[in-house]
Parts: sequence; structure tokens; C-alpha cells
Amino acid sequence: MDGKGGSFVTIRRISQRAGRGNDFHPPPGSTAWIGKGFSCVCAQGIESEGHFIFDITPSQEECLHRLQNRIDVVYDSSNKEHQEALRALWSAAYPEVKLHDLISEQWKNMGWQGKDPSTDFRNYHLSVTCCRGGGFISVENLLFFARNYPKSFKDLLEKQNGERSLWEYPFAVAGVNITFMLIEMLDLRLVLPVPLKRSVVMTAARPRSFVGAIFLKLLSENLKAFDMLYCITFKLMDQQWLNMHASYMDFKVRDWIFKSLSLKIGTVMKSTLGQLEQELLVKDLNRIEDLPSYKLLVRRI
Repeated sequence: MDGKGGSFVTIRRISQRAGRGNDFHPPPGSTAWIGKGFSCVCAQGIESEGHFIFDITPSQEECLHRLQNRIDVVYDSSNKEHQEALRALWSAAYPEVKLHDLISEQWKNMGWQGKDPSTDFRNYHLSVTCCRGGGFISVENLLFFARNYPKSFKDLLEKQNGERSLWEYPFAVAGVNITFMLIEMLDLRLVLPVPLKRSVVMTAARPRSFVGAIFLKLLSENLKAFDMLYCITFKLMDQQWLNMHASYMDFKVRDWIFKSLSLKIGTVMKSTLGQLEQELLVKDLNRIEDLPSYKLLVRRI
């Protein structure tokens, strides 16, 4: 990261698929993706310091607060539920490969920075200043994707669709970034009010953009709307990546590689969020399934 708050950028060489049995070894030198530096491109109003403030119903507020409570859960490596979620994620990704341990070099093959995925959650909790999210929802999002849309999940994990380059974005950490950028785009942070008499109460943040307000309507219709939108965004991001031919193989000088990849990743993600916002603003959108990009998630080929 540069001194001006630029993105964390590392790169991953795409490896061969996981083999069968327990002799599964990830490629050395695999690292991670991006950490921060993307500004939200949401449609914003002019009230309340540049934002609209939307009124919400009690039932919508309950749905929103429930989601925000999920977002605020910090990944805890000593929590058995969190441990089991990681194991379940591995099993969903590589059902025929035994995970040796929760701290293992095997995780790098999925696109984590190192042998301990919890390090990525802590890193993003510190580096992504747009939200208080602690990371466990990132595991939940990935696991939801694997269980509900297994073909699309596998296609992205193994980079099966389109003309791929030798070097690709790391799958898992890309997923963590998508989680956090959706939180930012949809204004899903909990509000921390001024403490009164030593007591602090976290309250649900009301939407400050049309996109946030529209999403809240979708959330009130389907409590899994955020998880579904995450899956759609992941597929949309991969399509944008392919459309922009976003690899760094054309660059021969190492410094140029990192700088150019940083710019391309930023362009891909901003393009993805921009496309997603346009789709959320279409007329008569009543369900997540009505989003045009939903078809990317469910198509069979």
C-alpha cells in the first residue's frame, strides 16, 4: 500500500485443480488481492451532507438490524461455529480432498493470503475503513454461494469460464472484498451514537442512497437478499474481469506489473459496482431474481 492509501495488491498464479486424495498441495507463492482504495459510486442525494435519508418501516428496520448484526460479527478462530463454517467451506470447495488443519498451506489454493484464513478477516477489518464488519459474514457468503449455486461457485473457484490468463485474481480474498464493498455500497454499517452515561447502543443505519433503499425493500421480501446479491456480484465481477482482459501478462517489468494490476482490479470492481447499481435502479424491481445479472448465476453453460 502506498502512502496515499492505495490498494493492497498481490497476485495469484492459477494452479491445476485439486487432485484426489490427501496429497493435495497448493502452489507456493500464492498471495491475495486488494484491501482498500475503492470509493463507492452509489447514486447519492443532496440532503444530510450529500446523502438522502429514507424513512423505513418497523419491519424493514428489523430486517436491516438483523443483517447489520451479522455484519458486525468478528471472525473468532476459537469459536467452534466459526471453525465448522470454515471446514464446511473447504468441503464444499474440495469434497474429495481432506483438509489437514484449519491452519494449513492448503488454504492458499482457494485464494487466501496465507495458511490461516482468519488473518485475511483481521486484515480487512483493519484496512477497510468504510465499515465495522469483522469478517464472519464473508465466510457465510462464500458458504452460501457454494451450497446454493454450486456450479457457479466451482466455475469461479476453478476459473472454468471464458478465456483465462495464466495469472488470475485469488478467489477467496476476492470474495472478502466483494462482501465489504457491498456493505459500503448499500450503507449497511451500524451507527455508533455518542455514548450516554457510559452506555453505547448500536442502532440500524438508515439508507442514504436510492440503491440502499431499494435493497432494503428486497431484503424485507427475502432475508437472504444480501447473500444472493453477493453471489450475483461475484459472477458479474468475473464477467467484467474477462471483458476487460484483466491480466498482467503483457507487462514484463515487475514494478509495472503490480501498478498495472492495481489499476485494472480497481477498474473491474468499480465497473462491477456501477453495473450492479444500474440494475438495482431498474423499474419494477421486486425480487433479487429480477436483476438482469441473476441469469449469470443460474445459467447451465
